[in-house]
Amino acid sequence: MLKNILALSAVALIGATGMAEARDQIRIVGSSTVFPFSTTVAERFGKTTDFKTPVVESTGSGGGLKLFCSGAGVDTPDITNASRRIKSSEVALCAKNGVKEIIEVKVGYDGIVIANTRKAKQFDLSRKEIFLALAKDIMVYGKIVPNPNKTWKDVNAALPAIRIEVMGPPPTSGTRDAFVELAMEKGCSDIPEIKAMKKTDKNGFKALCHTMREDGAFIEAGENDNLIVQKLNANPDAFGIFGYSFLDQNSDTVQGSKIGGMDPTFENIADGKYPVSRPLFFYVKKAHIGTVPGIQEFMTEFTAESTWGEEGYLTDKGLIPLGDAERKDWSNKVNSLANLSM
Repeated sequence: MLKNILALSAVALIGATGMAEARDQIRIVGSSTVFPFSTTVAERFGKTTDFKTPVVESTGSGGGLKLFCSGAGVDTPDITNASRRIKSSEVALCAKNGVKEIIEVKVGYDGIVIANTRKAKQFDLSRKEIFLALAKDIMVYGKIVPNPNKTWKDVNAALPAIRIEVMGPPPTSGTRDAFVELAMEKGCSDIPEIKAMKKTDKNGFKALCHTMREDGAFIEAGENDNLIVQKLNANPDAFGIFGYSFLDQNSDTVQGSKIGGMDPTFENIADGKYPVSRPLFFYVKKAHIGTVPGIQEFMTEFTAESTWGEEGYLTDKGLIPLGDAERKDWSNKVNSLANLSM
């Protein structure tokens, strides 16, 4: 009799716990770059619909995808933002933990800038110079050695003799992933001896091109891009790596370096002329639609022309919109709740 009572009590407790976990507010995690766009849409969504304003957290792209893929159920996030595309290994982790149907939404483009205070001179850097300034190891006379470059003048005699000091995102950040691929690796490949390694020693090539300095020249500054902007204003010699939207929102105090002669402007990023640019995404758990109220409606709000279009309110926040045909294609995928295809 006592066993039966205890068993019934356990069932009741499990049921009560499940009810306690149920929620009526969308939870979003992920990229610090997508964070301001997602927050803007969430606030508008909360004001103009009967749904609660979604909770948006900035955890970094990698951190957000880890949380997103940790399992299905209302104790896990519904949506994760990403400043790079989801990796096949992350899709596999999701599937392993029961997250098998994912909706992918490409929302626009962003440039990655290397910015400094407007009190200082604007730099014009090649991607090769970026690699030579920030890589942990470089090649000197055919040998791989710890990076000896202490000042920008050591990298290029035409640059100022000020100490290299660059603040940037941690490895969990999609901005970091995109930066090492689009700036570091491309610059690394401009050195013929290193480019040759890609065929003979692919792992060695990637380790050399993707590994950032750990001697103080590159400083991991966390996921708070606003904090980097504040530190740039306090230190005229320092640089910071972050998304174009943060440059746009702080253009009165900071400036972006030219990369290969190209300014990081809205037009140059949209036209593909600025070399360090990337697409932005968010991912949705299909199983949560209908369980947590408002998810589909939030997706519709985000992909409305008045939101992400050329005249949409997200362009005021620095989002570089997709082209007309691309927006139409992604809008159709959202409306049909199409599953992610790698």
